[in-house]
Amino acid sequence: MKLLRALLDTQAHHFEKGGRLERLYPLWEAQDTILYTPGEVTGAAPHVRDALDMKRLMMVVVVALAGCIYMALYNTGYQAHLAIAAGAAPLDVWQTDAMRSMGLPFAPDDLWACLVHGALYFVPVLVVTFAIGGFWEVLFASVRGHEVNEGFLVTGMLLPLTLPATIPLWQVALGVTFGVVIGKEIFGGTGMNVLNPALTARAFLFFGYPAQMSGDAIWIAAGTSPDGVSGATILA
Repeated sequence: MKLLRALLDTQAHHFEKGGRLERLYPLWEAQDTILYTPGEVTGAAPHVRDALDMKRLMMVVVVALAGCIYMALYNTGYQAHLAIAAGAAPLDVWQTDAMRSMGLPFAPDDLWACLVHGALYFVPVLVVTFAIGGFWEVLFASVRGHEVNEGFLVTGMLLPLTLPATIPLWQVALGVTFGVVIGKEIFGGTGMNVLNPALTARAFLFFGYPAQMSGDAIWIAAGTSPDGVSGATILA
């Protein structure tokens, strides 16, 4: 660890003020403070002096969300398999082809199959959320000259947990863009925003694309059929 610390210290001057990579300082600071606790401490009251810095505190939240993500993976696959076992058709999407190519059954009592099937829907949404949201975080941090805030790790995990399994990825990209830019960055960033970025993104998608965000069928990754049909009666 000392060797890595020494290596980072020898390269730090390139990213500091006046260095040739000064504009990339937010990225440098982000990886450096993830690997090592920052050396800065609070100078006086009323700030609490503690060995636990903000990044470590947010990582506690990330670890706490791990159980929620596990349940999201399992339940997405489980609900789809329950519907398929009851007569619903598997969706004509690449996730279904992937399940068949791996030889996994659409069985609600198969834990591994439920987890894999759920991951095939959840992980792409998570990746798009982190990629697009991370881009905006880094862009605003670079323009404003401050560090990348670690709170986006939590936002990037909360948003996918609120979205339907079958939501198009381009809608995820639009939603997280709206949530980060309009819900947080225009107010000055973390600590100055009056809106929750994840819920702002969720609200934008709900009102902007209600067909993909409302109803019961969207939450099940299977081709469920309606329970009934409405129409004119013979007396009409």
